[in-house]
Amino acid sequence: MKAIVHTKYGPPEVARLTEVAKPRPKSIEVLLKVHASTVNRTDSGFRSAEYFISRFWSGLFRPKYQTLGCEFAGIIEEVGNDVSEFIVGDKVFGFNDETFGGHAEYLCVEAKDIEKIPVNLSLTESAAITEGAHYALCSIRASKIKSGQNAMVYGATGAIGSAAVQLLKHLGVSVTAVCNTKNVELVKSLSADIVIDYQTQDFRKTEQRFGLILDAVGKSSFKACKPLLTEKGIYISTELGKNAENIFLALFTPLYSRKKVVFAVPTIDKDDLKFFKQLIENGEFKPVIDREYTLEQIVEAYKYVETGQKTGNVILRIEQPPINQN
Repeated sequence: MKAIVHTKYGPPEVARLTEVAKPRPKSIEVLLKVHASTVNRTDSGFRSAEYFISRFWSGLFRPKYQTLGCEFAGIIEEVGNDVSEFIVGDKVFGFNDETFGGHAEYLCVEAKDIEKIPVNLSLTESAAITEGAHYALCSIRASKIKSGQNAMVYGATGAIGSAAVQLLKHLGVSVTAVCNTKNVELVKSLSADIVIDYQTQDFRKTEQRFGLILDAVGKSSFKACKPLLTEKGIYISTELGKNAENIFLALFTPLYSRKKVVFAVPTIDKDDLKFFKQLIENGEFKPVIDREYTLEQIVEAYKYVETGQKTGNVILRIEQPPINQN
């Protein structure tokens, strides 16, 4: 089968389309014929190992798991002996950032890491449900923001930010979203209450105060945002910050300030997959999709993602040609 393989850490060019052996599922796994995956910040981070700490999970000197792709959607082709929840032919989506594998024609994955696709999404769209949404959800939970409070999402058009806006609205939170000029109408369509165009406005001059400021792109700072927080407001960034300052601020701001930094540790489980599916079927969440690439275009896909200019999610289409997705 075809798969994208990287045998060393480095720039996008280390990822290459290669022929590898088709996997066989263990008793608790299913064999998935992958229809689509995404190329995202998680995949890029583990491929480049720019943050050296990631190597403690992925391999100190070379990658242990050489085919990335943490989220995916496809059709079950074979079911392990101990799997009763799914049958051959089920269309499913899922997430796995431990062993990855979505950038390939076939993937073996545990049943706990997948769920049937929402009835109102295609297989392609379903591939983009989980990565940004689970980061957003973990940050929102860590902040303990409640219905009726105000939140700001800085960088509201990426996979994390666009999901955060929708998830916060589901919780009854009033959302101020910060984005660039070209995406103002998109962010309004996600039901943001107020949209600030950072290219024409200074978000720091808003008179609103926020129980949560979520920087979904890592381009602000606690120092810049602290005046905008309520008395017990929380600042969360999806990046480590300059000189990894957000980790240290998360440790020490609770000791001297009622306004504090929280560093959310991302987790995801079966209940989260079911939660995202339910929200989508209820019309309260839909992944934003920017563009699609093929397996042969993996280098171009990585380069685009790493410009930091993507809107929502970038799809990596595995099936060639596209199949009927409905």
